Amino acid sequence: MKALLLHICCAPCSIYSWEHFCRLGYNTRGYFFNPNIHPYREFSRRLETLYEFSLKKNREVIFNREYHLEEFLQTVVEAKNKRCHSCYEIRLFETARKAAELEIDCFSTTLLISPYQDHIALKETGEKAARRYGISFVYADLRSGFTRSMQEARTEKMYRQGYCGCIFSEKERYCRNDGEKLADNS
Repeated sequence: MKALLLHICCAPCSIYSWEHFCRLGYNTRGYFFNPNIHPYREFSRRLETLYEFSLKKNREVIFNREYHLEEFLQTVVEAKNKRCHSCYEIRLFETARKAAELEIDCFSTTLLISPYQDHIALKETGEKAARRYGISFVYADLRSGFTRSMQEARTEKMYRQGYCGCIFSEKERYCRNDGEKLADNS
């Protein structure tokens, strides 16, 4: 059985994603590494929700608790129009590095479940990171499981966030491009 390190952005997105890779026969281990999540309170809440869920489901997850606000902002602020691609690089290259360090055969990401993410860029970035670290990236279009994952998260009374994680996406959630405030969805 091949081992797979699954980058996990949040507990709700991990539900279907984890099951999918296990169904394919992978010995799956999770990795929480998300320096994009801001503010710190949001980072902590997502980490704690995943921690509790992983205990409940008996899933092995490695938690990188380092909070790299300054490094993340320095990286993405220069690439404002490509900030998501920069964010993918930060997280997928670190996941590939960690997989290689742990001698895990391959890696993937729960970002592939989101209908809001750029799958072409995720696949290209994952493959580039895999080449650098001499392992494999497992691409799977998991978007068909998004609704089921979110429904199960509701059933589990799990914390579900309203934005991808970075402060730019939080701003987009509440403000239009012209600066006018949208309705508060919290």
